[in-house]
Amino acid sequence: MEVRDLHGPPASVQEAEAIQDRLRPMLETGLPGPARPRTVAGLDVSYAGDGSGTGTRLAAAVVVLDGTSLDVVEESVAVGTAAFPYVPGLFAFRELPALVDALRDLKTVPDLLVCDGFGVAHPRRFGLACHLGVLTGLPAIGVGKTAFVGTYEQPGRRRGDSGPLLDGGEVVGRVLRTRDDVKPVFVSVGHRTDLETACRNVLDLTPAYRLPETTRRADRLSRDALTG
Repeated sequence: MEVRDLHGPPASVQEAEAIQDRLRPMLETGLPGPARPRTVAGLDVSYAGDGSGTGTRLAAAVVVLDGTSLDVVEESVAVGTAAFPYVPGLFAFRELPALVDALRDLKTVPDLLVCDGFGVAHPRRFGLACHLGVLTGLPAIGVGKTAFVGTYEQPGRRRGDSGPLLDGGEVVGRVLRTRDDVKPVFVSVGHRTDLETACRNVLDLTPAYRLPETTRRADRLSRDALTG
């Protein structure tokens, strides 16, 4: 599939932040998202060791699932090294080169990208899901295991219960319970979708576990690539 070349690797924190600022106006976050995507791609990255250093070996995986059956349609893996230091808010730059390589190897163009991370629930309102959405032009959402920014109250105990994730008085995401009496996930819009649809998509992708099947399978594939 096609992924646009909109920037090179940043040489500094200032340059990385400038790239985020330049690309952020390209976001389309008010559009209705895909209510019933035919195919959904999960993206995840695993690191060798603690993953903290530049040059750390990593594996980026993309797993495309059928949107109804959740069967695997296609898989792609790219092994590389961390391309940027570990800096909060700039984590995407460590993973983007390998993720882009994995996406470009796909024959399937998915209807939705689901990132293990964040969209606009980010200090600069431009997390990994935003970045990949702009580069691919595809609808994209972020599903985080923990909150990166913002404050929230615990939602109700039942699957589907949710509440706003607030940062500076702005709703930047939703705290969503995907399993009864299990910790919630943190859903945020990346590109070309709305928050309500994003949450419905996440519930469709979590029939049995807390995390979306897209994330679970991409995580397993990336880990296997590092140890195989």
